[in-house]
Amino acid sequence: MTEKTAVTPATHTVPPARFSHGVRKGNILQVAGQVGFLPHAPGRPPTVAGSTLREQTLQTLENVRSVLEAGGAGWDDAVMIRVYLTDTAHFAEMNELYDAYFDEQGLKQAPAARTTVYVGLPAGLLIEIDALAVLG
Repeated sequence: MTEKTAVTPATHTVPPARFSHGVRKGNILQVAGQVGFLPHAPGRPPTVAGSTLREQTLQTLENVRSVLEAGGAGWDDAVMIRVYLTDTAHFAEMNELYDAYFDEQGLKQAPAARTTVYVGLPAGLLIEIDALAVLG
């Protein structure tokens, strides 16, 4: 039986509740919902990348990428990405940012499937993204 392993990049803050930033079991890696926090500075509380959807989306995607890489994966291994937005008016802008980000990543395989839903997040956070990757 394959053991389940927590995945936590050194740049990420300790989650506020009992969960992992990512979990790998065999060739499956689930990345927990990431938000637009800047890389962790020890001894300081988490800081949001900015107040705009652009700033938060780009930082959130980088945070997901960091967890993927810490778990031995990359964007080409992602099979499902879920995007959580706080405002339906942000959908078109998020799509533009998302497409541009992945154009820059130089993916070699088909893009991951994606679902976008609308949710409530803590004050100041506009977007959350999680991913499911299959390695090998």
